[in-house]
Amino acid sequence: MSDPASICLLRTSAIGDVTHVVPLVRTLQQAWPQTSLTWVVGKLERKLVGDLPGVEFVTFDKGAGWAGMREVHAALRGRRFDALLHMQVALRSNLLSLGIKAQRRIGYDSARSKDLHGLVINERIPVRTGEHVLQAIGSFCEPLGLKQTGIRWDIPIPGEAHAWAAEQWPDDKPVLLVSPTSSHALRNWRPDRYAAVMDHAATRDWRVVLIGGPSSAEREMADAILAHCRRAPLDLTGKDTLKKMMAMCRRAQLLLTPDSGPMHMANAVGLKVLGLHAASNPARSGPYSDRRWCVDKYDAASRLYLGKPASEIPWGTKIEKPGVMDLIAVDDVIERFEAASALNL
Repeated sequence: MSDPASICLLRTSAIGDVTHVVPLVRTLQQAWPQTSLTWVVGKLERKLVGDLPGVEFVTFDKGAGWAGMREVHAALRGRRFDALLHMQVALRSNLLSLGIKAQRRIGYDSARSKDLHGLVINERIPVRTGEHVLQAIGSFCEPLGLKQTGIRWDIPIPGEAHAWAAEQWPDDKPVLLVSPTSSHALRNWRPDRYAAVMDHAATRDWRVVLIGGPSSAEREMADAILAHCRRAPLDLTGKDTLKKMMAMCRRAQLLLTPDSGPMHMANAVGLKVLGLHAASNPARSGPYSDRRWCVDKYDAASRLYLGKPASEIPWGTKIEKPGVMDLIAVDDVIERFEAASALNL
């Protein structure tokens, strides 16, 4: 079979999932360096990956509603791809895909399909369970005859982002970054518990840096944490960008965060992640490369809220229930922090 001339990738969001697409892009580029790659991606997410070399990006502004969809369709009008890799099953994405013409339309297997996904594809990835999200996305190359065997990100970080990060703190202590807010509120830990861990890290002579985006929810979380801190951290909430966040991860030794986009951004640049998991399964959506530092209360959450062990519930089940994150105690997190600290990360 000859190399495909063109492939369109459709994965618009979210930040974490978009980072998982990058190794697939690298796999395609390594196997078929002459193949033209076009990626339909979200407006925010493009700020993270939109400078990947060798990829044409088409921005989907979901906030613009139907107008945003029409803009994508207009940008691709008159074009036909050898293959569409349709990696998002939400109804909006399924409708968006109708304006992308492709001979082969590869989507998820039946078990992972929803919102009429099966009606807009004509091929499916292999049926598997127990996979990390990155592995599932990586399997989209398999119907094309490839196999994702290596994981490579190399997301570009511009010099000005590195320069900004270098200005924020002197490089004389190990740094704990704390990104406390998930886009799913029920995955968030309590502010007083974050503060207790941050104070502990400070007593161990770590520099603690509180980070987050510019949203009101992230500012409120940061303020609530600061109100409980006995030792004030460096508060950079709302001051960075996605690229600056990546640059900070390059300079830090550990990130404390719930299941969130920053977790996967940090993992992509090799930073160790102390992930907080109770509402979601770290084996499916935790930091892909290294989950040794995560606190895993997912099985306890399954037993408490669903009445059965995690091994008996469908793979990928979210247990986003009020109070679920309270299963993670401060001592659980301090124990993982100390284990990481002992290795001089």
